[in-house]
Amino acid sequence: MKKVFSRPKTLFDVELHYCPGCGHGIIHRLLCEVIDETGVRGKSVAFPPAGCGVLLHKYIDIDMGGAPHGRGAALATGFKRVRPDMLVFTYQGDGDLAAIGTAETVHAANRGENITVIFVNNAVYGMTGGQMAPTTLEGMTTTTTPRGRDPKTYGYPIPISEMLALSPGVAYIERVAVNSPKNIRRAKKAIRKAFEIQMKGLGFTMVEIVSQCPTNWKMKPIEACRWIDEVMVKTYPLGVIKDVTNEG
Repeated sequence: MKKVFSRPKTLFDVELHYCPGCGHGIIHRLLCEVIDETGVRGKSVAFPPAGCGVLLHKYIDIDMGGAPHGRGAALATGFKRVRPDMLVFTYQGDGDLAAIGTAETVHAANRGENITVIFVNNAVYGMTGGQMAPTTLEGMTTTTTPRGRDPKTYGYPIPISEMLALSPGVAYIERVAVNSPKNIRRAKKAIRKAFEIQMKGLGFTMVEIVSQCPTNWKMKPIEACRWIDEVMVKTYPLGVIKDVTNEG
């Protein structure tokens, strides 16, 4: 029988610590597949911060540097400036990137730093107990918004991708999801394109990945995947937000 699928070489053969139904494991596999297929395993470095992805070094077999909470883009900037030949990316959640790391993220994009940000958006603080995140939807219940997020009290969900796309230093931003086979394939293409644009030296790139968090959403995995299609993408529509390679 012909073998049609196998574990990527860059993905360690270990058990993941994530909750059942979580999208992080899928994203890890996609990153590893792209790294393997593009032949950049020996010249890649990642900067995961605090959060659910803090143990990324246990799963992906490339060089890594642990970033303080929110400072992924700052560390990635320093490394890339010293080693412009390397593929450099951060791996950040919505709280890390759009709350404590807002300044680092915004200014790295505004400077056009030639790095890639992998931004996992599950609309909630996953590791610390399901509190409201900058991306939490209006009306969404969390441990710190038990009656739902009211914009008058808590502000509105931050469309960080659309905001960053306004900067001339940004070369590519796309929002994808990992809740269905079709969306997973699109997510892989987006990651590959972001890496390719970075290696061409065109500027800051980011892939926002809308991901399911069944535990903190208080849903079963299948229900969480459906909720992305039925609810979440209304606030965070999927698609290319900016791509300088397609601009006339």
